[in-house]
Amino acid sequence: MKFGGTSEERQVLGVSPTPQPSLFIYVLAFFSALGGFLFGYDTGVVSGSMLIIRKEFELSTMWHEMIVSGTIGAAWVAALIGGPLTDMLGRKVCILVASMVFTVGGVLMGVADTKELLLVGRIVVGLGIGLEVASVVLLCELRTIHSRSAGSPLLVWAALQATGAMVGAMGLAGAHAYGLHCRWMLGLGAIPAAIQFIGFLFLPESPRWLLAKGRREDARKVLSRLRGTTTEAVAQELDAIAAALAEDANNQGGHNVIREVFTSAAVMRALLVGALLQLFQQISGINTVMYYSASIVTMAGIRDPTQAIWVAAALSSINFLCTFIGLYLVERVGRRHLTLGSLAGVVCALTLLALSFQLADMETPSVGSLEKLGGPCGDYRYCADCTHDTNCGFCFQDIKETMHFNSSCLPTNHDSFNEISSEGLCANSSTMVANDIVFAYDWCPSSYAWLSILGLCFYLFCFAPGMGPMPWTINSEIYPLWARSTCNSITTSVNWGSNLVVSITFLTLTEVIHKHGAFYLYAVLALVGFVIFYMILPETKGLRLEEIEGLFARPLCSKNGSASAQQENVQYVHIRGLNRDYQNDRKQWTTRKAVKLASFAEPN
Repeated sequence: MKFGGTSEERQVLGVSPTPQPSLFIYVLAFFSALGGFLFGYDTGVVSGSMLIIRKEFELSTMWHEMIVSGTIGAAWVAALIGGPLTDMLGRKVCILVASMVFTVGGVLMGVADTKELLLVGRIVVGLGIGLEVASVVLLCELRTIHSRSAGSPLLVWAALQATGAMVGAMGLAGAHAYGLHCRWMLGLGAIPAAIQFIGFLFLPESPRWLLAKGRREDARKVLSRLRGTTTEAVAQELDAIAAALAEDANNQGGHNVIREVFTSAAVMRALLVGALLQLFQQISGINTVMYYSASIVTMAGIRDPTQAIWVAAALSSINFLCTFIGLYLVERVGRRHLTLGSLAGVVCALTLLALSFQLADMETPSVGSLEKLGGPCGDYRYCADCTHDTNCGFCFQDIKETMHFNSSCLPTNHDSFNEISSEGLCANSSTMVANDIVFAYDWCPSSYAWLSILGLCFYLFCFAPGMGPMPWTINSEIYPLWARSTCNSITTSVNWGSNLVVSITFLTLTEVIHKHGAFYLYAVLALVGFVIFYMILPETKGLRLEEIEGLFARPLCSKNGSASAQQENVQYVHIRGLNRDYQNDRKQWTTRKAVKLASFAEPN
């Protein structure tokens, strides 16, 4: 049951209608969601232009990993401290700090002429991304109490900005072929960060945070702007928020927030669900799938790096466009069904990807007699074995009918970013172009490349509407106000931490269990996530923020915590502020209505 019941019930109880949100709430939400845009742009521009960056800055493999993982590690650290700072300084101040830090990092990357300065810029940008946890908290608090359909998709909007920024960044990486410098691409991220900074100079603080700090008049003014009215309903809404804050403060008991989070059974259950959502978002393979998309495109026969970037940008647009499906379905089918359906599709897509790599390995081209050299690389008989060795690459003439004869396994020239061999016919790029010879470092030509591309598209189609935005949406809903910033900080750090672990272990996994083994592993992990969330993930569709807390009052796997019993359970929990005992008043109204009906039935 939604808050307040029918209009007749609200009139009997003396409750005014809740006003609809004004346009101003969407302006504030837009600038808040720019935090997602910053993350998406940074991810897209680095993924799309890393080959160009490696050449320009002459990065070794170690420096390549530092440039990529430096941002992730810094974001992980910043996310841990972002929650307490958000509670202490406010959502607005933390967003201002985050956007300013990101702007400084973007400028550093834009002017970087050495790899050391580039690394510093990447770390600073990571700190800014991690501190953007404040924007997640603010987006959660902007959701309207009466009409969730107007507010709950705000986190999906942030996901839209993130995925849209990835597409734009990949497009800019492709524009490098037309003279756009790679440092400019990196530095352009400072522009949306500066826009967010300037915008928030003129935007208000969260009314919930203002009330928590005892600034009721300021909270009333902000809420009136968000509602577009100064009616009595705004005052009642303030009373409801104040009552919720008072109860939260009473539950917290004035103790340390972190200690209370880990000693409150209900909050710990919610935190477990939120952390697992962020964990499985990463270990279901999204970053590795995007990382390997360039190799999949190359396997399909697109050898030119610029063309490969443009095709990868087209593939990433699937991620962006399918996020609109999540925006449409989030309030229609609910978070639980959207998450479970997304994970089920991800399992199938990862299995398809793994199968395509396995089939490619089973029918891999043999090493022919194009050139026979000594050393370890010369002992391999098949392309899959050759490219599995990180010191070797497959040199072949790109003619399908003669590939099995005109090919060889040669040692890789790592100083050339693995584009040529250190000896033999593939050691000279001019000779390679003249004779239509290709050097494949970590891939093999395969007739199953179309299956890999199909698996990649299907993966993005399934991931984007559900497992992309839902972990952020659900985490914005399931914590009480006093624990919201801290819990979002913890779960965001879980996201970044697992992102870092997956990123630094992927190459090792491909060496130990091959590419298809790595994707089979991710498919199994996604299946484990499906089973876990089927058992413990509650449905929060149609519920107020305060009502959702009651879903975690019982054990997660109990019947009362299951999806079938949640709507029945939530009627009796956390209907605060406007009426401290709504159910009793509803019974009184029902009784009065029955008496009135009985009086009509009495004979004159």
